[in-house]
Amino acid sequence: MPEKSLDVVGIGNALVDVISPTDDAFVEAQGLVKGSMTLIDTEQAESLYRAMGPGVEMSGGSAANTMTGVASFGGRAGYIGKIADDQLGEVFAHDLRAVHVAFESKPSTLGVPTGRSLILVTPDAQRTMSTYLGVSELLAPADIDPDFVASARITYLEGYLWDRPEAMEAYRKAAAVAHAAGGQVALTLSDSFCVLRHREAFRDLVADEVDVLFANEAEITALYEVPSFEDGLREARRYCDLVVLTRSERGSVVAGGDEVVAVPAEPVERVADTTGAGDLYAAGFLFGLTQGHDLGTCARLGSIAAAEVISHVGARSLTSLARLAERYLS
Repeated sequence: MPEKSLDVVGIGNALVDVISPTDDAFVEAQGLVKGSMTLIDTEQAESLYRAMGPGVEMSGGSAANTMTGVASFGGRAGYIGKIADDQLGEVFAHDLRAVHVAFESKPSTLGVPTGRSLILVTPDAQRTMSTYLGVSELLAPADIDPDFVASARITYLEGYLWDRPEAMEAYRKAAAVAHAAGGQVALTLSDSFCVLRHREAFRDLVADEVDVLFANEAEITALYEVPSFEDGLREARRYCDLVVLTRSERGSVVAGGDEVVAVPAEPVERVADTTGAGDLYAAGFLFGLTQGHDLGTCARLGSIAAAEVISHVGARSLTSLARLAERYLS
């Protein structure tokens, strides 16, 4: 792969997370499906926010979380996402730049506010997400800076953003630029909810543009409408150079070329919050991949990052991932 100024550029919904501990009864009373991600409108966002208990507010969004993880490992990360010219937009941009993620997207003046995700965490560490996308979902081809994308070894696309035609066009543009510049394109399916809504479009994107596919067991079986994990892996390998599948406490399976590697999950003393587990796994894997490590090492780095993030509340690491990985990489 040619020398690049960035290892990974992520593209996705630029959101601010509001994370609040709660119980199953509250989730049910709000009419939410535990463990799911639901898109909500402005009125629903305001109503749920008023009903929630005290919470922690921090910059978020799936691909943005992944990029902060890459940076925490010591990688060179960048991000493209649409924010508004408002207070939450300023918070989002500051949070990314403060952890050394390159962020050059200009604030929108469309009058639509910065998006936010309201996350309820139950005692079993399951997270139920109600997401108001705000201006983030209005990402369009004009928001894709070709030079910025071309500067990265890997362009990482977030499945959550795959809703509006303009966003689909933006992803196609970014993929074309990345490949023309000698880079790779990675996609995370994000959530089985996304797959069920966009199955055929995702299949086309994977077949046409994606070099590295990230998914969990539910997502990959939903994408290819197959009964088992093994069947999903087999189908995905027909279209992608590298398939990375996570299985929660059962670890992950990575397939590339003739190689299939299974790596166990990293032990965790206590699971506090599963928010961001997949995002940080992808961070570790992508960091390893851009540094030239073998598939087993990449998966292990992903497991280390996922274990760190589920040990506390919040979707971003609180400990230097580079420090955690030192013993394994030395």
